[in-house]
Amino acid sequence: MKQPPILIAEDDADDRFLLQSAFEEQGYKGEIQFVNNGVELLDHLSAILDGKEEDRRFPGLILLDLNMPKKDGREALQEIKQHEVLRKIPVIVFTTASNGREVDRCYSIGANSYLVKPVSFEGLLKVVGALNDYWFRTVCIPDDRID
Repeated sequence: MKQPPILIAEDDADDRFLLQSAFEEQGYKGEIQFVNNGVELLDHLSAILDGKEEDRRFPGLILLDLNMPKKDGREALQEIKQHEVLRKIPVIVFTTASNGREVDRCYSIGANSYLVKPVSFEGLLKVVGALNDYWFRTVCIPDDRID
């Protein structure tokens, strides 16, 4: 079974490279798409919505950094979770912020999970392996052609 695409909103080029490498090392076979900020994230999702219905392929999940330029992850998360169609896409906050107030805020606006970025590549491999196992081998997620 083909794995659905992952959409990663991350403004740091080094973090994008490390995430790509970690998903590959953990055996993820689907497409990984990157955007640099919340504006690009919402533009990407809007382009999918505007496409022909039979060609639409929504991400299986969105990995979302909170601290990005132009539109931060909190604002993007809120817009996604308020949209009738997009709110079905699981959104995993993946950030350096670990304070309880931030965690509560993200869950209250619709985050499906909240993960703190590990400091080592080995730690990242473990987190990505767990993400891959949980979201693509354990739970049922909406079909990538959600409507």
